[in-house]
Amino acid sequence: MSGGSNRSNSSSCSGTKGVVQTIAPTASSFAGAMLSFLSYFARAEWSAPAISLIALVALFSLISEPFRQPENFYNIGLQAPITVIIAVGQTLVIAAGGIDLSVGSVLALASVIAAWLINRGCDPAVGLLVAILIGCICGAINGALITVGRLPAFVATLGMMSVARGLAHLISKGVSIFIPQSWFWSISSQRIVFLPLPFIIAMLVAFMGHVILAYTRLGRYLYAVGGNYEAARLSGVPVRWVLITAFILCGLCTGIAAVVEASRVTIGSPMSGIMYELHAIAACVIGGASLSGGRGTILGTLAGALLMAVLRNGCDALNLRYEYQQIVIGVAVIVAVLYDRWRYASRAS
Repeated sequence: MSGGSNRSNSSSCSGTKGVVQTIAPTASSFAGAMLSFLSYFARAEWSAPAISLIALVALFSLISEPFRQPENFYNIGLQAPITVIIAVGQTLVIAAGGIDLSVGSVLALASVIAAWLINRGCDPAVGLLVAILIGCICGAINGALITVGRLPAFVATLGMMSVARGLAHLISKGVSIFIPQSWFWSISSQRIVFLPLPFIIAMLVAFMGHVILAYTRLGRYLYAVGGNYEAARLSGVPVRWVLITAFILCGLCTGIAAVVEASRVTIGSPMSGIMYELHAIAACVIGGASLSGGRGTILGTLAGALLMAVLRNGCDALNLRYEYQQIVIGVAVIVAVLYDRWRYASRAS
């Protein structure tokens, strides 16, 4: 009996040992993967805005009961997409060393023309496509003025900002144009599972922007042109084509944002998009993009845009007056830029 018991104990021990040996490599692999991810996350340009976003959500959730309600997060998902979509296009331009100050006015022009067409009986699909086309055309004109006309991006896009706003007022005669009820309205009212459709559209735009910037030749060229224009030109990079493409893509994003905005408010207004260019630029800068060019990621921009949306929503939840909200957002942008410059200088040294 004792021999059988010993054999039983022996096989039990050997079985336990085998399980331990199986678990040990698995645990070790998991720990290694976690360490690799944490190391990558710490080095990533977008880690700081991502951490700030998580901390801000946690802070507002603790101090404000209205903020932590599920419906409020749905509201953030409705408020953030416009800034996210425009900021994705702005990131492509900033990475190439440019800037586009006309996005807010181009959004107003595109939404007014779309509303004008739909209001006069055109199919909403026509209005949607024309709005996107208007954004691309304005982007192409900006790119041509900068590359062929040799104008600084600041001057060219500032001029386009004034022209587009003036055209929007001219076409609409200075009043908002109502969009008749149709499936066009549902672009901003539909939910997929528990997410608002505009948020999903914004995530798809961000995904495409990330693919372009991180995994394509165009993305490498954008960084090269933004980092050193003359060196990129001498290396054979088609700098004119790269810059024009960047501004066209920025215009494309603006056109998409115009469709989402017009669907949400069901009008095309010549006053739409005011200050949107500054919100988009702030999202890019908070996300780690350099206004000197050559740096910037879509993931960082996404975190920056969501952080700004959470900050505005949290201030509303706390019943903070609009004037104080502007001060808080301005200070947040300045602090983010100072921290980013300090971190970049630390890495360089």
